[in-house]
Amino acid sequence: MVGMPPHPTKPAPEPAAPRSPAPAPTSASASVAPVPAPAPASRPGGPAGPPRARNPYLRLFAVPGTRAFTAGNLVARVPMGMFTVSAVIMIAGSRGSYALAGAVTATGLAATAVVAPFTARLIDRYGQARVAVPATVLAVLGSLALLLCVRHGAPDWTLFAAYAATATTPNIGGMSRARWAHLYRGDPRAVHTANAFEQAVDELCFMAGPVLAAFLCAALFPEAGTLVGAVLLLAGMLLFTAQRATEPPVAPRAARRRARSPLRTPGMPALLAVFLATGAIFGSMEIVTLAFVDGPEAGPVMALQAFGSFLAGLAYGSVRPAANARRRLLVCLAAMTALMSLPLPASGTGSLPVLAGALLLAGMATAPTMVTGMSLVQRLTPPDRLNEGMTLAVTALLGGISTGAAAGGWLVERAGAGTAYALPAVAGALALGLAAAGVRVRDLP
Repeated sequence: MVGMPPHPTKPAPEPAAPRSPAPAPTSASASVAPVPAPAPASRPGGPAGPPRARNPYLRLFAVPGTRAFTAGNLVARVPMGMFTVSAVIMIAGSRGSYALAGAVTATGLAATAVVAPFTARLIDRYGQARVAVPATVLAVLGSLALLLCVRHGAPDWTLFAAYAATATTPNIGGMSRARWAHLYRGDPRAVHTANAFEQAVDELCFMAGPVLAAFLCAALFPEAGTLVGAVLLLAGMLLFTAQRATEPPVAPRAARRRARSPLRTPGMPALLAVFLATGAIFGSMEIVTLAFVDGPEAGPVMALQAFGSFLAGLAYGSVRPAANARRRLLVCLAAMTALMSLPLPASGTGSLPVLAGALLLAGMATAPTMVTGMSLVQRLTPPDRLNEGMTLAVTALLGGISTGAAAGGWLVERAGAGTAYALPAVAGALALGLAAAGVRVRDLP
């Protein structure tokens, strides 16, 4: 990344359809504001073209190149749910210490919170392919270094240093959302469907990733999960970034100088605070469920929450969103708070199937809330800082997850796992209060 020319150039993206509403600008002429389209980009044939597909998800993939970058996105995103589980199994199995394994993975999370926004800013400035590939290579080398340090009994401090190097992993979910926002910049409903699709993919990958990692580590060798995850991450990122026709163009240098940081955009700090509180819901729910179930059934039971979110995300993306985005966010957060309170009485029954059903229902408000929140981030963030804005949201979410996990563990030890199920509902009420007080209509473009 050192020595990059100040005016990066690349071939102009190919038209997304035979009758494109507006030609995609090149990197030398891209404007800061998205180009308004007289007709939605999801109708490649234009007014005289083929009829619009009824299924909104089929419409998304009518534009050439979308299937290819989605395939790369899927391959690269599965390891995101593998690395933590793989590292814990690998380190705890070799060193006999879950405390060391937890400390190493927590260090990696903290490093990611610091590094990820800067990586995203470079992606916005120089383009996805030019930054994401070397950043991914560095992260893969960190994973392989961790594997070798564990395998050969290196000192404990090397584990922290190696895992911290993985913090350069680009936010591929944010890059994918940025591509959808660019391709369908004239069709807000298509962008809504795309955000829902991406959230559903998140849930699917975080269901499959830990299961795959645990299986590989148990069936092959303890380092297998980390090794396979590194290969999948690099292969998926190479496939994703190779699709240059759908890559958003970078803004001219003069426009970048005029654009302010997403953190200085009115309404953005309040929205990030909402993401922080929302992350606390997820972190506390996970650790409390692990403590309550305390057995091999914990994984499948927790997967039901993600599965509920997956189903709700697909359903939410297929309907037209309400025009008032702030009200939509408040409704989603209120529903999340209500549904997250269900595991508390369910735990009092002592029945695992009842708890599993409550977690399935609790997850159904997650995806609509995240889709709405990410849509607001896209609206508040300057277009040439979109990756940075979405990465800041993910960073806030991760910070909330770690805080919620720590608070959940503390409450479990002092009040018991059943009582600790009150914590996700309290975090949901906090997120709702922050949104009601901080996210104002006048801040929304």
